[in-house]
Amino acid sequence: MADRYQEQLQKDALFLCSDQHVDTELLDKLVLQLNRIYPQILTDREAQKFRNLSVPAVTRLAELLSYLQEKGEEACHEFYRALHLHNEDLYLSLPTRVSRREAPELSGSNPKVFYRDRCVFNDRGKPVFTHTFTHSYSLSFLVFVQFKQICFYLSF
Repeated sequence: MADRYQEQLQKDALFLCSDQHVDTELLDKLVLQLNRIYPQILTDREAQKFRNLSVPAVTRLAELLSYLQEKGEEACHEFYRALHLHNEDLYLSLPTRVSRREAPELSGSNPKVFYRDRCVFNDRGKPVFTHTFTHSYSLSFLVFVQFKQICFYLSF
């Protein structure tokens, strides 16, 4: 990994605090995740501080990010894991993640193309899926009916 998580969080902090990317609900989920799963990173008292609704969410987020950077590498890593768990779209739009996907690998291939292709299961669209699913369902129903008839005849 080229950048450490602390360095990445420092780069991503401005993005996260701007344009209300992290709302109160998401901030609350992140704080609870860090507090409940990793109490060594965020104690109950600290979690209450970062969940205080009388303080604006942007301020609480900035303080949380600063606190996590002071806590160290593991705390920053767990923040990224919690963010990925609770808001994958925001996680993937972080500047450090975008630059990673756009930067060509040493082999010369572009991981962004791989990422896009990895998410496409069927390029023929929904009608082909619907047709295939209907055909599979019909075939399984036919087998079920035949099996039921065989069981009926065997019961006599």
